[in-house]
Amino acid sequence: MLSFYFGEYGSFVWAVPKDGAAAFASVPVKAGELASKVHKLRAALEPQFATVSEIPPFDLALAYELYGSLLKPVEAAWQPAQSLIVVTNGALGELPLGLLPTAPAQIDTHAKPLFAGYRDVPWLARSHAITVVPLASALVTLRHLPPRAPTRDTLIGFGDPYFNEAEAAEAAQTETSPPANAPQVSAAADEPDVVTRGLPFKQRASVRTEDVDAAQLAMLPRLPDTRSELTAIAKALNADPNKALYLGKAANEQNVETMDLSRFRIVAFATHGLVPGDLDGLTQPALALTAPQVAGVKGDGLLTMEKILALKLDADWVVLSACNTAAGAGAGAEAASGLGSAFFYAGTRALLVTNWSVHSASASELTTGVFRRQAADPTLSRAEALRQSMMALLDGPGAVNATGRTVFTYAHPLFWAPYSVIGDGGGT
Repeated sequence: MLSFYFGEYGSFVWAVPKDGAAAFASVPVKAGELASKVHKLRAALEPQFATVSEIPPFDLALAYELYGSLLKPVEAAWQPAQSLIVVTNGALGELPLGLLPTAPAQIDTHAKPLFAGYRDVPWLARSHAITVVPLASALVTLRHLPPRAPTRDTLIGFGDPYFNEAEAAEAAQTETSPPANAPQVSAAADEPDVVTRGLPFKQRASVRTEDVDAAQLAMLPRLPDTRSELTAIAKALNADPNKALYLGKAANEQNVETMDLSRFRIVAFATHGLVPGDLDGLTQPALALTAPQVAGVKGDGLLTMEKILALKLDADWVVLSACNTAAGAGAGAEAASGLGSAFFYAGTRALLVTNWSVHSASASELTTGVFRRQAADPTLSRAEALRQSMMALLDGPGAVNATGRTVFTYAHPLFWAPYSVIGDGGGT
């Protein structure tokens, strides 16, 4: 366990191994300085750009500087482990530790295809699976939960909600959804570098309500690719998508609140994660579901923290595959607050959350890889399944065109590092 405390005048780190002596060090990074450095690193991870070629380089020198300040002083105590449990306050909760290099590194900016140079970086995620917990005491609580019901079903998922009638009508006209990892450039693209310069960066549509006086649920953009992502997860777990998934109009507040969710090992939500202020009058973190007038049900279409607290779960995982469900009022505030805390109180052992607005195709490949690995090896821990899926994405072919040629790799940490396990990252 790595426990960090960042204060205004001083900061500290403890490394507590399973066996042997704990290590302690004063950290030469104060809370304000840490926030500034994390903000600089996240500049290459926040997809505020239109094309792939606009993705900024990840600041490896600054990332290694943080590793040297935060982890190296207690390296002897944690390095022999295979998994790390991280407890932190402040801005470090907004930066997955797995993307810190364990040694100085530079990338070959001319490596082909695009971003391939990042494959040679000695990322911490290469060697260690990482889990975040809000408090050390929370891990003790999670590890002492009552035995899980052996008869639970595998999966229930809610995704691709419709926030207005126009979105529902548009969906009705589409007979099939394209796969999340569909080719992103045409088969005629013989010059990948040229094509990449103008290739649109297809991300999950983010909530953009900062400049709106009275934002409403109907203004949210639909996330149609979440349908194919949940379908792929269901197939990876050998679950029937027609029975396990509630999509479109069925992804509504009434279904979530009235179903016996304690019967499922994995509960997945693929939609917008909202924080107070995203919508007019929203005072609690919430998940956006199908608008009541579209679904023909009562309610306001928002699964707020208060409503989540009333749910009864017996889940190994709750998956929040949406836009930035870990930052803001989430993991960045106290490593797990808001939505995360509500789901823990409701009865989950772990959360899979996003740290920034994700790239659609790579996110689908990453999440389905997690559950495919756990299905193939039930002894695999949640944190290790995520680590292996991240490394497979990093080293894999990346985005390919219709001829099978890689246009750009997913080796940039924006693609392979957006998800974190919060809670008990241990057994299945």
